[in-house]
Amino acid sequence: MTEYKVRQGKPLFTPSDISALGNDEVFVFGSNLGGFHGGGAARVALDKFGAEWGNGVGIQGQSYAIPTMQGGVETIRPYVDDFIKYACRNTDKFFFVTRIGCGIAGFADADIAPLFANAMGIDNICLPETFVEVLSHK
Repeated sequence: MTEYKVRQGKPLFTPSDISALGNDEVFVFGSNLGGFHGGGAARVALDKFGAEWGNGVGIQGQSYAIPTMQGGVETIRPYVDDFIKYACRNTDKFFFVTRIGCGIAGFADADIAPLFANAMGIDNICLPETFVEVLSHK
């Protein structure tokens, strides 16, 4: 099991299994544009963190949807950029980014991680360890 280091009372990397959130925490997950949150992290967001059926983009309760099922990696980039801007405007929240796009959508960490390069070093964005490893080798 990976030991998570802590920064400002928060993990250095997004835990692989999140079952509860603090009041200031947000679960960031991969979705589809239709907001059909039937499996994977999207289902967890729907069942536990306030994701809304039929809403595939943006903040919803204590979750934030980033669409990953509409095409190639470049179709995901604008949604990731919007998320990073949102997180920077909402510094009172801490965002746990899951391995978006690396489950049902079928992308590899090496495909998706570079989209989050601008999130590295932002104090209120926590990335999966696999994304950080990819970004650290670039």
